[in-house]
Amino acid sequence: MKIIVLGGAGKMGCVAVQDLAGDRRVKEVVIADRDLAQARVVAETIASQKITIQPVDIADHDALVGVLQGADACLNGTVYYTNLPVMEACLEAGVHYTDLGGLFHTTRKQLELSDRFSAAGVCAVLGMGSAPGVPNVQARYAADRLDTLESIRIYDAIKPPPADDVCFTYAVPTIVDELTLAPMVYRDGEFLACEPLSELEDYWFTLPIGLLPMRRWPQRVRARVGA
Repeated sequence: MKIIVLGGAGKMGCVAVQDLAGDRRVKEVVIADRDLAQARVVAETIASQKITIQPVDIADHDALVGVLQGADACLNGTVYYTNLPVMEACLEAGVHYTDLGGLFHTTRKQLELSDRFSAAGVCAVLGMGSAPGVPNVQARYAADRLDTLESIRIYDAIKPPPADDVCFTYAVPTIVDELTLAPMVYRDGEFLACEPLSELEDYWFTLPIGLLPMRRWPQRVRARVGA
């Protein structure tokens, strides 16, 4: 199996490359990125013969389709603004698609491509990062085993870095949007737009994280599109 990891030289993409390279079912992992120097750092650090590097500019549709052709699947590890054009390229190349999330409104637009993916015989699994992704699967697993369900709340936290450590764990544009866009909450049978960082709730996490204030962030949605 050949997997294309768009943005494979990035913070999230490089972790995916490492995981895929360690999977015996995967024969080739392609780091498709504009930053070839960083892509080489990732490849040399992981040191797997399965890894190859391919330059690509997502803004060049034809070039992107060319990179995708012949692959079994594409993991889009770039900023979520690219989700729709990358899905269009995957449709043209006939390649299965997954991404790490698209926030609420972008994901709703992605779901509109379901019929076209079905017609093409390929599928897209949206929002397969850590959250959304794992918590959504866990919530579905629990919901299927309960008689009734009143609410689902997903709490997500990391240990805060030191005040003098300017470090971003994933795409800066996504972080900014998560802090400023209105979170969409499904409540009383409808989606409601809330104020960013609203409805403060303290939550105790396992140490060493401890007590942290939880606020509403723009909701991500995990979904399966197509065949």
